[in-house]
Amino acid sequence: MTDSMLSTGSAAAQRWLGFAGAVLAAASVALSAYASHAANGAGQASLQAAAAIAFGHGIALAALSHLARRRLANIALVAMLLGTLLFSGGLVVAHVAGVPARTAPFGGSLLIAAWLAWALDALRR
Repeated sequence: MTDSMLSTGSAAAQRWLGFAGAVLAAASVALSAYASHAANGAGQASLQAAAAIAFGHGIALAALSHLARRRLANIALVAMLLGTLLFSGGLVVAHVAGVPARTAPFGGSLLIAAWLAWALDALRR
């Protein structure tokens, strides 16, 4: 996404964010099924958490993308997408590779910041 797309709340940015949200939600359903049938113990719990975060934020992106009219709202939604990828993706990579989930804390922090930015933008509407 270009800077001009973010600043104007363009229809293209809205479409891409909505698309990304729907893909995240779909991937989270598949991840949840994988966690339920192929993982166990702590791995299963970690993957279910990743799926829940991805689903919730995917739905949020799909639903909120058409409301992003200003730069701050668009930045908030892009941060939400990146935060979800870092958080949920980090948990999945950690499970598959057997390594610590190093990106998950950054993703979670980015998600918190994204929601706060969305809240600030909502006050300005």
